Amino acid sequence: MSQPLRPITSMPRRSSYDVVIVGGAMIGSSIAWFLSANPDFDGSVLVVERDRTYERASTTLTNSCMRQQFSNAINVRISQFAADFVRNFREYLGSDPEIPDIFFHQFGYLYLASTDEGATALRERQLLQAELGAGTRLLGPEQIAAEFPFYRLDDIVLGSHNPVDEGYFDSGTMFPWLQKCARRNGVEFVDNEIVAMNRSGSRVVEVTLASGEAISCGTVVNAAGTRADHVAQMVGASVPVEPRVRYSWVVKLAEPLDQDLPLTIDPSGVHVRSEGKAYQVGCPPDVDVAVDPDDFTMDNDIFEEKVWPVLADRIPAFERLKEITRWPGHYSYNTLDQNAIVGPHDEVTNLLFANGFSGHGLQQSPAVGRGVAELITYGEYRTLDLRPLNYERIPANQPLVEAAVI
Repeated sequence: MSQPLRPITSMPRRSSYDVVIVGGAMIGSSIAWFLSANPDFDGSVLVVERDRTYERASTTLTNSCMRQQFSNAINVRISQFAADFVRNFREYLGSDPEIPDIFFHQFGYLYLASTDEGATALRERQLLQAELGAGTRLLGPEQIAAEFPFYRLDDIVLGSHNPVDEGYFDSGTMFPWLQKCARRNGVEFVDNEIVAMNRSGSRVVEVTLASGEAISCGTVVNAAGTRADHVAQMVGASVPVEPRVRYSWVVKLAEPLDQDLPLTIDPSGVHVRSEGKAYQVGCPPDVDVAVDPDDFTMDNDIFEEKVWPVLADRIPAFERLKEITRWPGHYSYNTLDQNAIVGPHDEVTNLLFANGFSGHGLQQSPAVGRGVAELITYGEYRTLDLRPLNYERIPANQPLVEAAVI
């Protein structure tokens, strides 16, 4: 039986740490765990989280999705590692029998295209994904109808479906166990907030906590989610990351479908999937703009005015449904190219970014955690090369656009 963990408090036990991570949700905890599990890293790690309940963190409000249907090779590879990590979670965390398996429902994503332009995009992405070993297949309307007879497909030109390593997983188990195992390995989490950073030349030398303590640091990792730019500005840096609201609902049908519903992305932008005996639905707002990071206002009309009509038209069984719950959440949206920003600042050399995941943070957290831990430990990536996501593209205004953003 493992020893009980020390309680998380607001006060750090030391005045100096080799690594300070700003943000303790999934990205920050993944980096912390990979660092602590690396036998070549023997430094001290402090994770500072402003809300230890994580009540409004993207980690908590996520739909916990996993897919390989991206338009960039790096994102496909990132998700391929994530799928392996989830499937073999206990082994990655040291094979302790106390560590649970992670539920992973692999019914795939089904993208639907209603225009020739949309179909061309699906074909181009499928070629890329197949070259990288993904199981993506293109389906014409007749093939879709044969496999999933509940859709109305009069307007559909083509579909793209990958039933291998795509679907959703139990991030609600994965997250606390990553954090718990990091703490077992000596990582210190505190319930506090970084309010300032002291920069000397090209390095951050000290961070200041809301409680007044000044903490010396060797490396700072910005894993602050929707507040990424606020943290970057503390040292005169900037990242094009802002909070964007996304709406989710869980509904039940009067007559449920007789097979699993893949995560279906309608051309309208509405998406829906099976969620046990219910169905999870999501969509962006009609006007997709930045919101305050503390603004979680729900649009209480969009479901009846837009979402339900789209669902009922695409899948007639959704004409008779009952809403169970609804909630808003935030994307940490990279306005330059909707891709993650990972790696060191070009001038502040010991400030590392892990930001701007644009809705993909949960599934990208294992590869990013491992990669950032490698950068800190070795000064380079040793497994998956994440350099396409480097910060340098931001000031150079050289976007690496990810087109497959939901």
